[in-house]
Amino acid sequence: QVQLVESGGGLVQAGGSLRLSCTVSGRTSSIIEMRWFRRPPGKEREFVAIINWGGDSTTYADSVKGRFTISRDNAKNTVYLQMNSLKPDDTAVYYCNARVTITPYYYWGQGTQVTVSS
Repeated sequence: QVQLVESGGGLVQAGGSLRLSCTVSGRTSSIIEMRWFRRPPGKEREFVAIINWGGDSTTYADSVKGRFTISRDNAKNTVYLQMNSLKPDDTAVYYCNARVTITPYYYWGQGTQVTVSS
């Protein structure tokens, strides 16, 4: 099993920055990739960013490219999402997700609220 705990959400003005953290525990040796998703109010959950656990390959949604950076610190078993130049459209609950090699293949954190005021 893998447990994920997000932190770092909050209220910020447009143009500001926040850094989200996702602390991972449990069977970390089974992790392939770590991802951030978000669910804006009244909308479906959407992909934000992905990083592979064993290297530095990253991919971003077009909506956040150039503003958000995903990174990881394996020594701390933590994945980060640095969010700069925040916009009101970035308001959402942000979720950390782990893809692992064994069933159930995906784990989710509980989510952290990010609110960007205009």
